[in-house]
Amino acid sequence: MKKSSGSSSRPSSAVLPYQTPRLRDHYNLGRKLGQGQFGTTYHCVEKATGIEYACKSIPKRKLLCREDYDDVWREIQIMHHLSEYPNVVRIKGTYEDNVFVHLVMELCAGGELFDRIVQKGHYSERKAAQLMKTIVGVVEACHSLGVMHRDLKPENFLFDSADEDAKLKATDFGLSVFYKPGMEYIYIFLNPFDF
Repeated sequence: MKKSSGSSSRPSSAVLPYQTPRLRDHYNLGRKLGQGQFGTTYHCVEKATGIEYACKSIPKRKLLCREDYDDVWREIQIMHHLSEYPNVVRIKGTYEDNVFVHLVMELCAGGELFDRIVQKGHYSERKAAQLMKTIVGVVEACHSLGVMHRDLKPENFLFDSADEDAKLKATDFGLSVFYKPGMEYIYIFLNPFDF
């Protein structure tokens, strides 16, 4: 699949097509919440309001080519595109400096679906069906808005609180793409146990 070439107007060292204020002028970064392939997520607090958020910080040194820059920009665009859907983590803002691109997002303090499954050991059929209904609803919403997530797994669904009836939300749109109905996509699925 051919990548969009809409990034030609951006400076070669910038990911965002606009300048941003400094993240640390508006937020205090706290403890590490998680680690991904490209970035680290931290707890952060907005200085003006005291509201807690999550901040995914992506080191620009890990962005090795223009395509990597475009992937980060596309993730930001997709999160904004899906921001009104209640079961998707909402993006609050983006910041860029010489070293990092920061995505400030809604804090989902209940942790990953994967961890909850491990902790509980099992779900009742009714509760499992409710969770699957939410996950399928996210897929349906994404597809209706022209987005393919492409990395659906329990680790990429977060609970908004530790409560038993907490809302489940999709996150990590780093591999997501915009698509048009009728376009053909070819995927290669690799089993990590084959290596």
